[in-house]
Order: sequence, then C-alpha cells, then structure tokens
Amino acid sequence: MALPNLTDEQRQAALAKAAEARQKRAELRKQIKNGDVSFSEVMANSDDPIVARMKVSTLLESLPGYGKAKAAKVMDELGISESRRVQGLGARQREALMERLG
Repeated sequence: MALPNLTDEQRQAALAKAAEARQKRAELRKQIKNGDVSFSEVMANSDDPIVARMKVSTLLESLPGYGKAKAAKVMDELGISESRRVQGLGARQREALMERLG
C-alpha cells in the first residue's frame, strides 16, 4: 500500500494529531502509575481511542509493581501476544486479565 501524497499542511496536522495522542497516552500511563486510575477503570474505557490503541504490555508495565519482566510473564501465561493492543484483546483474554489484575 503506497503512502498518500500529503500537502505540507496535511502532514503538519497529522503530526500534531499523533503528538497529541502520544501525550494523552503518556498522561494515562502516569495516572495509572500514581494509582489515580485503576486497571479496571482503564479496561472499562477500552473503547476510548487512546486506551484502545495502547499496547497491552505498556498498560501492564504502567501498573504499580509491574515492570517488563512481570508484564511479559502475565501476558505469556494468558496467551497474549506482546504486540497486542487493548482493542485487539479477545473476550477470554479480557476476562483473564480482569480476573488477574482487576
């Protein structure tokens, strides 16, 4: 699939939109890390585009007490691919995560 030819204005708008999304995801990760937002609250809002496009591994690593190793272990035990995003979780995977962490 070829990339569309964008004007400079369209390219700048796309870059600004991407930067804003990254900033919102970083803010959400910070809120999770500080305990302001719980894992169950995040999963309840999984239809929000900011949450939906977040990688599950990044979400787990944001939890207090979880790092790369612990997050990878949980995902491996539940059969979740390391590249999976929240919007791509199946019903069973979602349930298993909620039982484990929710």
